[in-house]
Amino acid sequence: GNANLSAPAPLSLCSIENYIDLWEDIHFCPVQRLALADFYESAKGGERTENDDWLDNYLDYCEWRGVTCDERKNVINLILPNFGLSGKLSEKISKLEALETLDLSSNNMKGSIPSEIGSLSKLTYLRLCYNEFTGQLPSQLGDLQHIELLQLHDNRFKGIVPSIKLEKTRFNESSFIADCGVPSVFDAPLICLDCTMCCKPTRE
Repeated sequence: GNANLSAPAPLSLCSIENYIDLWEDIHFCPVQRLALADFYESAKGGERTENDDWLDNYLDYCEWRGVTCDERKNVINLILPNFGLSGKLSEKISKLEALETLDLSSNNMKGSIPSEIGSLSKLTYLRLCYNEFTGQLPSQLGDLQHIELLQLHDNRFKGIVPSIKLEKTRFNESSFIADCGVPSVFDAPLICLDCTMCCKPTRE
């Protein structure tokens, strides 16, 4: 049993799925810590040259660099601009249900944006600009009811940006930016009817 284990259990132990009965015990293996670990591994955080405390076996995940929690240990901010990330954005990001700010700008992240991001109902600030994201933007972005700032420019998205109505915002014209400017180095620029600013992509 778990009676002799202190909580939370070491991250490495929790990462072994179905290890005894720990993995589904949120007291010993907090869901949000596992979600952050999955995010970091998917984003290839382990390939960064700078050593930090991410994935430390015993350090409170709320003390990992770029992570802010509320008093109930819910992750509310994940702020990692220019952090040397080069992988993909994990769909497990949706497990951070209290997330209000997600800033992954100025990295080298690739792949598509998971549709699960639309379930982050408290998200107000989303910066994915200056990466190498590709593909169609998920329609579920339109489910973000409280978004105040959405910056998607300098990526490789294609197609139509979902209809997104921003909350009243203090960011004015920089509040909703995508690569919808012309002329474009792409075959066709993004179509974005709700954008407050259109950038002209310069990278092929």
